Amino acid sequence: MAAERKTSKTRNVLLWVAQVILALTFIWAGSMKIFAPEKLPFPWVKDNPGLALITGFVDLLGGIGIVLPALLRIQPRLTVYSAYGIIALMIAASIFHISRGEAGDIGFNIFTVALGVLVVWGRK
Repeated sequence: MAAERKTSKTRNVLLWVAQVILALTFIWAGSMKIFAPEKLPFPWVKDNPGLALITGFVDLLGGIGIVLPALLRIQPRLTVYSAYGIIALMIAASIFHISRGEAGDIGFNIFTVALGVLVVWGRK
């Protein structure tokens, strides 16, 4: 019984760490894409300002949705839906980068997908 509680607590802490990393990353990225896209070093942002703005809002929603419902314990299943959204967004971003010949830049996207999958698995 004590080992089970310890595993559950460790799992919960690990999930919160993953959620906070995702939240901080997506809130920062969304804010930058919306309010200061010229400061971002990514060429696609300058090539596609409309896409940067749209993905900025999606990033903000994902960053907020990955922590707020679970933190407030109001509709916590929305955290899982947000994780699914982050996974879908990062898969789309990977495809976008590959289509632009930037396949070497998708390591972060893969890492983010892994964190999203961890949150889905742990919070489901």
